[in-house]
Amino acid sequence: MTGLAFFDTNVLVYADDSAAPEKQERAIGLFAEHLRLGTAVVSLQVLQEYFAAATRKLGLAPQMAQRKVEILASARVVRFEARDVIAAIELHRLTQVSFWDALIVHAARAAGATVLYSEDLQTAAELGSVRVVNPFLQ
Repeated sequence: MTGLAFFDTNVLVYADDSAAPEKQERAIGLFAEHLRLGTAVVSLQVLQEYFAAATRKLGLAPQMAQRKVEILASARVVRFEARDVIAAIELHRLTQVSFWDALIVHAARAAGATVLYSEDLQTAAELGSVRVVNPFLQ
C-alpha cells in the first residue's frame, strides 16, 4: 500500500455491518491498515454520513456511532471551504456523477489521495489523479 487512500462512507459503514461478514472483515482490515500507516483519509462529509447511516440503517446507538466517528476522525480529515463546493459542482457538471459523489471525489483529490475506496462509484475510473477502487471486488 502506497500513497494516501480516501474512504467513502459506504466502505466504512460495512465495517459495522454484521449482516455482510466478508465485506465487514475487508472494510475493517483495509481501514485499520491505512490508519496504522497514516495513509487513511476521510472528509467531514464522510464522518457526517457515517453517523447518519450507522444510527439509521444499522441501528447503532448514538453513543457507539459517536465513538466510531472519533476513531474515523483520527485519520486525515478533509475540511471544505466554499471554493471546494464550487469545484465539486463543476466536477458534477463535467462528469455527470452525483453532486454528493463529486464532493467525495473532490475531497480525495484535494487530499492528494491516489485511491478512492468506494462501492458506489465506477470501479477503475480515473478521476484526475484518483483511481476508484471497489475494495470488495479484490
